[in-house]
Amino acid sequence: MKLTAKSAAVILPLLQFAAADADYLSYATTAFNTLQQWYNQTSGIYDSMGWWNGANALTAVGDLAALDSGVLAQASGIFSSTYQKAPAVNPSNEVTKIATPDSVRTIYGQPPRKVGRRDMKKRSVEDGNAAGFIDTCYDDNGWWALAWTQAWDLTQQDEYLATAKGIFDQMSTGGPTNCSNGGIIWCQTNVNTSYYVNAIANELYLSVAAHLANRDPSNSTYLDTAKNQWDWFQKSGLINSDNTINDGLTLDCQNNGDNVWSYNMGVILGALVQLDKAAGSTGEYISSAHTLAAAGIANLTDSNHILHDTCEPDTCAPDATQFKGIFMRNLQALHQASPMDAYKQVILANADAIWADDRNDQNQLSVVWSGPFVNPVNASTHSSAMDALVAAAAIS
Repeated sequence: MKLTAKSAAVILPLLQFAAADADYLSYATTAFNTLQQWYNQTSGIYDSMGWWNGANALTAVGDLAALDSGVLAQASGIFSSTYQKAPAVNPSNEVTKIATPDSVRTIYGQPPRKVGRRDMKKRSVEDGNAAGFIDTCYDDNGWWALAWTQAWDLTQQDEYLATAKGIFDQMSTGGPTNCSNGGIIWCQTNVNTSYYVNAIANELYLSVAAHLANRDPSNSTYLDTAKNQWDWFQKSGLINSDNTINDGLTLDCQNNGDNVWSYNMGVILGALVQLDKAAGSTGEYISSAHTLAAAGIANLTDSNHILHDTCEPDTCAPDATQFKGIFMRNLQALHQASPMDAYKQVILANADAIWADDRNDQNQLSVVWSGPFVNPVNASTHSSAMDALVAAAAIS
């Protein structure tokens, strides 16, 4: 992959960083304490956000716990509570996904119109509690697999890794698609998505496989899947001539030209970092990640280096409110694996803007990181912005 001129302008300059006195770990810890006001002790998930968003909020908590031992004990309790209680509120087959050229939306509580269901592999005790975190959409399941992989990293509780492995097994039933005999579809049963080959489900499948390859290298399936998935992905047409990633493919397997979302530009970065590590740190996959990161920054940030999605400020809910934090989380992973001054500037600039201009007097964080603070605020907008604060703490 080659840098475009626009992307090269992002990577090459030595950039000015944020104020040295910013206490990003304190900011992130404050954000965590605020986030917990939405945590429902009965259901084990966060109120005011969707099922898949909850997996991302859990991941944000885990990322902070990896930096702050004082948070780890509380995070471990949250993991345990969610693991035990959340399956009871899993929307299961009552999930409908809708994608348009400029929006992505998940609707719960409405059983999708079925057009044929791929068989799920039979669950077993070796799968931990995978069934409790699986619904009919493969992207939702991928978020939970990554959350439980991270929970295992922090706690070494074997059931968490077993659950992630069981979810991976289920995700593998989503393919191959009719597009070059590779990849996976978005959802199993929804008339809008059973045949839709989109970027996010496929990036998550790659990321889950690569993460598991590093946690269980004795099982070659994970590394083989990750390598094959990346080979398919970069040839699929999802990556356009600007090195940005459109939402998906048409029925005849052409790039659909739909919106370039920040989470699609983010998940792929962390996936390639994990794949590079699992493959022996050859640098090949990191090089591709740098190209994609530069394109994401060039196309999604403003003149002050603040990240935006096109739905801001009014039409991001309920899904796209989560997207930017996912980009920051994965840009952080790439920066830590292969540092670039441009990445550090973007991460710190966003954290500074969030704390200064996107925070109300209750320390709640909203969707427009450049400010001003806008309502509504919820666990999704907040945890997404918290991801940026955690990323800044991690690289400072």
